[in-house]
Amino acid sequence: MEQRVFGGTGKQVPVLGQGTWQMEEDDREEAIRSLRAGLDLGLTQVDTAELYGHGRVEESIVSEAIAGRREGVFLVSKVMPSNATYAGTLTACERSLKRLRTDWLDCYLLHWPGSHPLAETVRAFEKLVADGKIRSWGVSNFAVSDLDELLTLTKPERIACNQVLYHLEERAIEHAVLPWCEEQGVAVVGYSPFGNGRFPKPQSPGGRVLEAIARAHDATARQVALQFLVRRPSLFAIPKASRVAHLRDNAAAVSLKLSSDELARIDAAFPKGAYSDELPVI
Repeated sequence: MEQRVFGGTGKQVPVLGQGTWQMEEDDREEAIRSLRAGLDLGLTQVDTAELYGHGRVEESIVSEAIAGRREGVFLVSKVMPSNATYAGTLTACERSLKRLRTDWLDCYLLHWPGSHPLAETVRAFEKLVADGKIRSWGVSNFAVSDLDELLTLTKPERIACNQVLYHLEERAIEHAVLPWCEEQGVAVVGYSPFGNGRFPKPQSPGGRVLEAIARAHDATARQVALQFLVRRPSLFAIPKASRVAHLRDNAAAVSLKLSSDELARIDAAFPKGAYSDELPVI
């Protein structure tokens, strides 16, 4: 599995990880098998959050999947903005650690910008690092204005990542967020890379481009899409796969190599759209 430096952490992390949003709605045993299969194939970044299933995904799925192999997992969770006071962040992290049955998180994120002072959240993150409860921290769904505020509170190397919505039909981050993160050395982690039900249909203009490129590589359209979405060194993706077959299909995307012409064809088929300082959040 290809690995890249994860922002200012200096740690090598697989370019493809595993998302767990809405996994509480899936067959639990198959979801656990899928996560374990992903770990076997090198997709060792596992992303979760206290929000997912109101803690059930952490407690009954992820904790079980990583049991006995915690040292080989880059485990990420998130604090909800409503909990992101100084004391609330510390307490939320302790709850996540207990549910996940682990002593530490590799990275802890603020799920999206909220109403509590960002300085208090950052102070709590640094306290958690000092106490060994987390090894790095970052943010999620932060637009450039949010990132600029964050940079007044900390050094860029302290911000491990910005996790954002990123798929072929939603490329808004490429206007300003991605360049900002690349300039500051912050990793960009794309969630819902298949569009959460909005993946291009084979008969659509963009879908036909993906299918043609996939046929040329004996690959699938989803593998082509994933490879496009991690085409730059700053980019990571965390597709969700609650079935082993889907997981294996995702993992195979790493071996796919797209030419500059193929990347250009995909770029033209899925235009970035107009710039907006507000990021979509799902």
